[in-house]
Amino acid sequence: MANSLCTHCCIKINDLTVRFGDKIVLDQVNIHLHCGEVVAIIGPNGAGKTTLLRAILGEVPHNGSMESLMGGVEKRMPRIGYVPQKLQLDRDSPVSVADLVVLVSGKHPVWLGIPKRLFAEAEQALSVFSAGHLAKKRIGELSGGELQRVLLAIAMTAEPELLLLDEPGTGVDIHGLSKFYQLVRSLREQHDISVLIVTHDLAGISPYIDRFILLNHSVIAEGDPDHVLSDDRMLQTFGPSLWNISRPPTVHAEQEKQ
Repeated sequence: MANSLCTHCCIKINDLTVRFGDKIVLDQVNIHLHCGEVVAIIGPNGAGKTTLLRAILGEVPHNGSMESLMGGVEKRMPRIGYVPQKLQLDRDSPVSVADLVVLVSGKHPVWLGIPKRLFAEAEQALSVFSAGHLAKKRIGELSGGELQRVLLAIAMTAEPELLLLDEPGTGVDIHGLSKFYQLVRSLREQHDISVLIVTHDLAGISPYIDRFILLNHSVIAEGDPDHVLSDDRMLQTFGPSLWNISRPPTVHAEQEKQ
């Protein structure tokens, strides 16, 4: 569970600022994450949510700093796991899920074939995320929910202290998304890691997180889900479109079928 005071385990993002030319995309963003805390970043399109994750990963130039306290020991950067919003896949590729897990781990060149020992390790890593049965399946055959579970398993192989998820609901149906959120929630309980999720699924994700952070180039509001969703600044930030994103699109699709 999250600690009220950062005396043992936490991650701090300090005054993070990103500029693209003359445009300020992120302006002195400060985020304090406790270990064992699941936090969702919400905001309108163009608010800088994905840029925030890319800056944390070091993929875009930025000012500011990130520091962590792990087991009471200060360190500059935490180990990071990342699940991207989109992954360009060749649907006709013969690469299997197990091939992908082994390839990312760097333990063996997959074009030489996977030894039984490494296949068993990959299958075990996948099984933690209810994806062990997918080990022999081609990556191009995966559904949206299956792919997200596979990517989550791969991200966790590095034993991260901070897990970043960018729009995990993209291409996933309601049942699959709920299962994915439950898996993410279990990570917080089993591994005591910090989880930062960028999402538009305000209603669906609320039961599974500790805090919302409302971002629109800077932090506008933060707090527990009920507090932030009822904050007047939500409507001011999103405008009338707020009611269209309070539930994932798949919910509306299901309602239309009934």
